Amino acid sequence: MSAERAESSHAAGEPHGPTLAGRLNWLRAGVLGANDGIVSTAGLVVGVAAATTERSAIFTAGFAGLAAGAVSMALGEYVSVSTQRDTERALLSKEQQELSETPTAEFEELVAIYERKGLREDTARTVARELTEHDAFAAHVDAELGLDPDELTNPWQAAGSSALSFTLGAAIPLLAILLTPVHLRVPVTFLAVLFALALTGSVSATLGGARRTRAVLRVALGGALAMGVTYGIGQWVGTGIT
Repeated sequence: MSAERAESSHAAGEPHGPTLAGRLNWLRAGVLGANDGIVSTAGLVVGVAAATTERSAIFTAGFAGLAAGAVSMALGEYVSVSTQRDTERALLSKEQQELSETPTAEFEELVAIYERKGLREDTARTVARELTEHDAFAAHVDAELGLDPDELTNPWQAAGSSALSFTLGAAIPLLAILLTPVHLRVPVTFLAVLFALALTGSVSATLGGARRTRAVLRVALGGALAMGVTYGIGQWVGTGIT
């Protein structure tokens, strides 16, 4: 990758290139989806377990929550990424039109971009001219928009990734509470969820370059609070109302 190309990628917030950055973004989204699946399903099954010991009732509630959550995550991600993709396509179409109608003005704009990055005017013109001669469209969308026409976001991939990660995360508390003896259901599920949340928090912090301890404590405490609240509600509903 040339120096000017690397500068453009850095300006777009992708210091390691669009492909690697895209993979990291998908992985981060997957970790967050798994975290949502763990917390929401854990809160649901622990709440139901506090109200009843019937395995079928716990399974029905947990599986329904897993399915609803996975579908909701997939739909939400599909709509969000579809909107982003439509915006990207509109920007690319506009840039193509500007290059066709006002090529001189677009060239001067490209020169100005590289001057703002610290190049001298003669160097900036040389860089802009060589990139334009090679592929004017790619040069402009990279420098101006930080986009790669061949690496646009995929809504179906995003939807599938979110649904899968949510399902895998939700399976942890569901299996923990179903495969454990009645008297150990809640504590075992509680520990399994905290361990899973600590793992996702650690991975998320590593991907984002943040402190692991703080991230792990944040997600673990949040999950513990969610389970504590739903367990209390389950006991109140199961014993106080009936």
